[in-house]
Amino acid sequence: MGDVIVKLPYGGPEIEVPIPEENLIGVYSPKDMEPVQDVEAEVKRALANPIGAASLGELVKGKEKVVIVADDNTRLTPTDKIIPVMLEEMNKAGVKDEQITIVIALGTHRDMTDEEILAKFGEEVVKRVKIVNHDFIHSKALVDLGTTPNGTPISINKIAYEADFKIGIGSIVPHHIPGFAGGAKIVQPGISGLVTTGSTHLLSVQEKRSYLGIEDNPVRRELNQIARKIGMNVIFNTVLDRYGRVIRGFYGDLVEAFKKGVDLSKDVYAVKIPEEADIVLASSHPCDLEFWQAHKTLYAADRAVKENGIIIVVTPCPEGVSKVHGEMIEITGKHSSEIRRMVDNGELEDLTAAALAIAWAQVKERETVYIVSEGITDEEAIKLGFTPFDTVQAALKQAFSEKGRGAKVTVLTHAPDTLPIIG
Repeated sequence: MGDVIVKLPYGGPEIEVPIPEENLIGVYSPKDMEPVQDVEAEVKRALANPIGAASLGELVKGKEKVVIVADDNTRLTPTDKIIPVMLEEMNKAGVKDEQITIVIALGTHRDMTDEEILAKFGEEVVKRVKIVNHDFIHSKALVDLGTTPNGTPISINKIAYEADFKIGIGSIVPHHIPGFAGGAKIVQPGISGLVTTGSTHLLSVQEKRSYLGIEDNPVRRELNQIARKIGMNVIFNTVLDRYGRVIRGFYGDLVEAFKKGVDLSKDVYAVKIPEEADIVLASSHPCDLEFWQAHKTLYAADRAVKENGIIIVVTPCPEGVSKVHGEMIEITGKHSSEIRRMVDNGELEDLTAAALAIAWAQVKERETVYIVSEGITDEEAIKLGFTPFDTVQAALKQAFSEKGRGAKVTVLTHAPDTLPIIG
């Protein structure tokens, strides 16, 4: 047997990696399904077929302030195609462009630049309505709404909260914190304050493994409660293929429309793998910008690898570890129990970063993590608790040296958006 040449996306270009055929379990990607030919037509179709809610025109009629909460440039949702159709529907119902504001659901990501906003939302939308980045830091930009029954503090974007109609736009993919992105996630963490996001992220690491692909879990239930509390009752979610092309749109009730979308998302992103691998080679695409996004590679790989196996993360990370949470690198080499102790003792202010540091630690406590990245320095990689390599070939060579010549390898080409199902 010879080598199989595997192609891994790496930002823009691809990396070609030879893997011995006898060692390769398989190369796995989200399934290719026929995308719609006309995105605007699909948006109109979805809006004309609401799931568990009234039509958009009926809901906005008579409203004075409308807010569209839309995901940022770390997501592939084609907001430039979706929002103009929505604006048309709202205009028909008597709501003028000047009554509408788009709040970018940054979560705790950095602000989008003017150039990025133009690329994400399109020239038509930028000219027609006001667009603002969510401010998750300053108290004057947030509203305190008490707590959920579970005790999660609710701190929400003031502009969105004060609107008398709000709709969330996002996409549904497997996600390690609420099971799947989409639905109420556009509110938490999308337009929440740090205290809320820190609390739900800490809730997500109460178990030893992530909630990746688990539709109903404690975090999702908290997210739904928070979104209902602020009046975010309707959403427009897309399910995309791995290239960011729309397969289908879903408009309607926050929970019911989301559930319909999850069913299709599972069909696209769940991949059946016959056995766990000794080595998982995983690309971070499309979450390539910084490790704050690329870390999603870990959870899919964790599902596909044997305990005490090796994960090789391949990620460009041109913006490094994190533009906003860069200081977390000082705790990411610690054991999960030590980070929890620091949280309990009030030693860490950034609870969102602490929660992710715990999540990364829990993976590293089960498996060894190698990293190949132009954007993460060797020093940073070591602080993260990873072993750095200059090339994928060098990382694979070392992995085979540790696991033996007969070690089995699984490749995940789009790991952050993949849900491995073993057996």
